[in-house]
Amino acid sequence: MNQHLLRQIPKVDDLLQNNAVLALLEQHPRCIVVEAIREALEQFRQAILQGALQEFPQQAMIEHIQTGVITRSQRHLKRVINGTGIIVHTNLGRSNLSQKAIEAVVETAGHYSNLEYDLQEGQRGSRYSHVKSLLCELLGCEDALVVNNNAAAVLLVLSTLGKGKEAIVSRGELVEIGGSFRIPDVMQQGGCVLKEVGTTNRTHLRDYEHALTENTAMILKVHTSNYRIVGFTKSVSLQDLKTLAVKAGVPLVEDMGSGLLIKLTPYSLSDEPTVQESLAAGVDVITFSGDKLLGGPQVGIIVGKKPYIESMKKHPLNRALRIDKMTLAALEATLMHYRDDNDALTAIPTLRAIAVSLPELYSKAERFLALLHDAAIPAEMIATTSQVGGGALPVQELSSYGIALTLPGYSPNQLEETLRKGTPPVIGRIVKDVYLLDVRTLEEEEFAMIVTRLKRLGFPGRDISRDSDL
Repeated sequence: MNQHLLRQIPKVDDLLQNNAVLALLEQHPRCIVVEAIREALEQFRQAILQGALQEFPQQAMIEHIQTGVITRSQRHLKRVINGTGIIVHTNLGRSNLSQKAIEAVVETAGHYSNLEYDLQEGQRGSRYSHVKSLLCELLGCEDALVVNNNAAAVLLVLSTLGKGKEAIVSRGELVEIGGSFRIPDVMQQGGCVLKEVGTTNRTHLRDYEHALTENTAMILKVHTSNYRIVGFTKSVSLQDLKTLAVKAGVPLVEDMGSGLLIKLTPYSLSDEPTVQESLAAGVDVITFSGDKLLGGPQVGIIVGKKPYIESMKKHPLNRALRIDKMTLAALEATLMHYRDDNDALTAIPTLRAIAVSLPELYSKAERFLALLHDAAIPAEMIATTSQVGGGALPVQELSSYGIALTLPGYSPNQLEETLRKGTPPVIGRIVKDVYLLDVRTLEEEEFAMIVTRLKRLGFPGRDISRDSDL
């Protein structure tokens, strides 16, 4: 039987003459169609050899080829709908850009720009000038530098200021974040020697004092943005560390991670330190991310005292870490929102999602629920909690509302997989054996898109043939 079916497998050239395949060739490159054919032939060949087929399904093979061509023609990096309730979702691209930032990227990407050209002097300029003055204006720092992410920023600081010497760090601040970024490993790569002090939960000023030697390059403070040590704890304030750093004649450096510029305590979040507060405390060099709480593109921002920043700009590693024109355009537009706190809170999607009130979320959930009920899709509103995400505010939860979907014929896991693998992909979460979409991270325009996806599924008791948009 296997041999009989194997002999029925058509050749690639024969399939290229099939009318359905010819139609594909009119719309797609030949190489994509041929690759889809070869994949289909191999899959059906393996199915025959494993005894999974009793007859050769010619039509099924054509459909498989059509699906393969469509899949290959789509971009691999694509938009997804985030219904998880995690605002800064690292796996889903972190922060969304504001409309003005998007417009700045489009204009800069499609046209020539003054990336490294001084329009006033008519000669070569610096790409850092586009955001340096804005950062100094907003933060009150002496100088600023931007590289491609915060890990790169930390690496550049350590390589420039600490190579061959020691950096003193509290043991409780030796963080590891996603992607296996570890402070000790970055120190080693930067040629800086780690000198940890204190214990996991308690570090005193005297621990830093005893660790100071002639080989000390800096005192390093690392913000534990993705975890918290609670209970019997002790840490040293920036003010005390600054006094010690001045006495020792070494810089005080802080890796702030998320980079908060606006206080979020009015929105039921803990009192996290802002970059401005650390600078006011006398920190000499600060690094932070642009795509977390700042709400901009992926960058690592370094601010602080001019002599230190200038030395980093001249470091050979800096060129390898520099950002491109589109990232600069997005960052500049994002930072301009921060000239007015209200503008930042309403225009930057990350901050807007954090600051939205519970009554607003309730009304938003009601509108989504009404669309679902109009389409005869079983759903109910439930209270839930959201997270900031992105390694920021790890123990904080935000009250929110979600839409629970219980479709007949679909288990929560089946519904999650089906929506995740469709177009556009919808990413939700399963809570207490219920599939849930948190409205905090959903855009209003996405409600209709989700309803359309759900209507295509069909389930017992629903006549999908009556849906006009199918």
